[in-house]
Amino acid sequence: MPADDSSGSVPLHSEEDIVASRQKVRVLTQLLKFSLVDQTKMITAASELSRNTLVHGGGGDMRWELVDDGVRRGLRLHFEDTGPGIKDLKMAMTDGWTSGSGMGLGLPGSKRLVHEFELKSSPGEGTRVSITRWK
Repeated sequence: MPADDSSGSVPLHSEEDIVASRQKVRVLTQLLKFSLVDQTKMITAASELSRNTLVHGGGGDMRWELVDDGVRRGLRLHFEDTGPGIKDLKMAMTDGWTSGSGMGLGLPGSKRLVHEFELKSSPGEGTRVSITRWK
């Protein structure tokens, strides 16, 4: 794998950027030889989190990195914005809760699609969501 493919970023400032983030995740999951089901799970989570970054965070970036823990390889994505943040993290992680329109997965749905999920948010300081899926 070329060294320049081990990490990078995609801006999330428009609908076109959401499409670009999905395409990048598709390429990366294929590179890692994820099964079609695992590709779909990671692409779906990335799409939802990209949309959240744009719609709720006012735009930001998706950073990606190929990771290796010595036993397995995976893909880690970081979605970061400097928007208003999430006022109630517990409520945001509740199934069925929505703050607007979207795919309806929300944060808890995205969490179920990946192996590792980390959410950090502070009102007025933005939000960072990191997800990892292992092969």
